[in-house]
Amino acid sequence: MLNDQELLRYSRQILLQHVDIDGQLRLKHSRVLIVGLGGLGAPVALYLAAAGVGELHLADFDTVDLTNLQRQIIHDTDSVGLSKVDSAMRRLTALNPEISLVPHPQAMDEDSLSAAVAAVDVVLDCSDNFSTREAVNAACVAAGKPLVSGAAIRLEGQLSVFDPRRPESPCYHCLYGHGSEAELTCSETGVLGPLVGLVGSLQALEALKLLAGFGEPLVGRLLLIDAVGSRFRELRVKRDPGCSVCGSSQHD
Repeated sequence: MLNDQELLRYSRQILLQHVDIDGQLRLKHSRVLIVGLGGLGAPVALYLAAAGVGELHLADFDTVDLTNLQRQIIHDTDSVGLSKVDSAMRRLTALNPEISLVPHPQAMDEDSLSAAVAAVDVVLDCSDNFSTREAVNAACVAAGKPLVSGAAIRLEGQLSVFDPRRPESPCYHCLYGHGSEAELTCSETGVLGPLVGLVGSLQALEALKLLAGFGEPLVGRLLLIDAVGSRFRELRVKRDPGCSVCGSSQHD
């Protein structure tokens, strides 16, 4: 059930026929893992907390640096030097005390990542390096959990949803193989703050659709964002039957 405060807090989205009371209850009883509390993870965490996702698992081993504040809007100047998890928990608790927060402030190995993924309903990859994305993807495939993956660098963004519950869905490895430009980081090439805010907001939207059970998620589709021209482009992505992570041979 939703209490009176929750009914009032979430009233604007409960009014939507795609959400309604049933969808809000699904959000309340949902658990989400956010990997990375930087430029992408900041809007993801803020919007999912504000929307009433009942339990947010926050994973980041880094501390807040002054250079983060140009785009990582969940942190502030007083947070510099703090653990990103502690900083985010402080902000999210102030935003919505109705939800539960589960901290993961240490770097996760294969076992701890697998356990963290198994404990939730949806995973959002908001990390900034290829090795983490590959590890998160493998854990999601193994656990059968949907993955909302976003990336942004310079003035370009990407977004897709990989859902191993759907036999036609590719995984992250189907699309990116052994990496390429994804090896670059914002500290090397730069990135514009509103762009990561846009990609992170879209990741939060995709997660809410998966959790509340409405709309058409970005499964089998890659959304490309060109911030210079304010253009969006969509590519179809097929599952690779020979993929070393999700291919047929992995499940024989």
